[in-house]
Amino acid sequence: MKTSIDCIPCFIRQTIEATRYVSADTSVHEGVLRKILRALAGIDLDQSPPVAVQWIHRRIRELTGKHDPYRQAKDRFNRLALELLPELKAKVRSSPDPLKTSVRLAITGNVVDLGAKSGLTEDEVRLIIAQTLSEPFHIDIESLRGEIDRASSILYLADNAGEIFFDRLLIEELPVERVTLAVRGGPVINDATMDDANAAGLHEIVRVIDNGSDAPGTILSDCNPEFRRCFKDADLIIAKGQGNYETLSDEQANIFFLFRIKCVVVASLTGLEQGTNMLIRASKQKDP
Repeated sequence: MKTSIDCIPCFIRQTIEATRYVSADTSVHEGVLRKILRALAGIDLDQSPPVAVQWIHRRIRELTGKHDPYRQAKDRFNRLALELLPELKAKVRSSPDPLKTSVRLAITGNVVDLGAKSGLTEDEVRLIIAQTLSEPFHIDIESLRGEIDRASSILYLADNAGEIFFDRLLIEELPVERVTLAVRGGPVINDATMDDANAAGLHEIVRVIDNGSDAPGTILSDCNPEFRRCFKDADLIIAKGQGNYETLSDEQANIFFLFRIKCVVVASLTGLEQGTNMLIRASKQKDP
């Protein structure tokens, strides 16, 4: 997916929100914003949006001296998700179709996205989750079910902290001995890293690796060799979050994307309305 000019206002919004997140000093806000605005004039629109966002957040971390500006927020949403987990597990266990229910819950967890809404509160998350579970989902569960049954290796790409606990519900419905979970290789926004996978206890049930990248998506050229091998060899890839869709939608691979559409640009590409909770298969399949 290429960057649209409609992505630029979102880049500016994220810059302002992220800088306010790490500093109360208005002079810092202004200084960071001016530097980012100058750089945005020269960005390559042929690249995916997470390429620009990666650079923006690297600069914010550099200019503010904060290695992981969202760490406290990630820990807070991890604790909230842990609190919700028993109730959500019960929903899966009592469901007539546990896989479909766990997919719906995994997509529901995608609301925990501080890139889309930096001021998200715990009460808002609870409310959005309750609302989302009653909303329609765009899901082709039978295609996913068939690919799970056929796959000898499954690569699961995580998205955000907090959300990764919801991912556990789906991962537990997969043949875990065939699953590798991948998280970000470094902090960016509230995306999940190894610390968050461990907080969710996922290292106890599946192999967990990091992709070596601090992009809020999966930019293959920026990932480490181990991750690229896993990606190439996987029979099935389950990719969470809009950032993974933005970076991988043009890849030739057997990918199922699970996320909530958060912007008009992605809505126009998918042909679905903004706010849709969806599971969609990549249009380009791996050569046999």
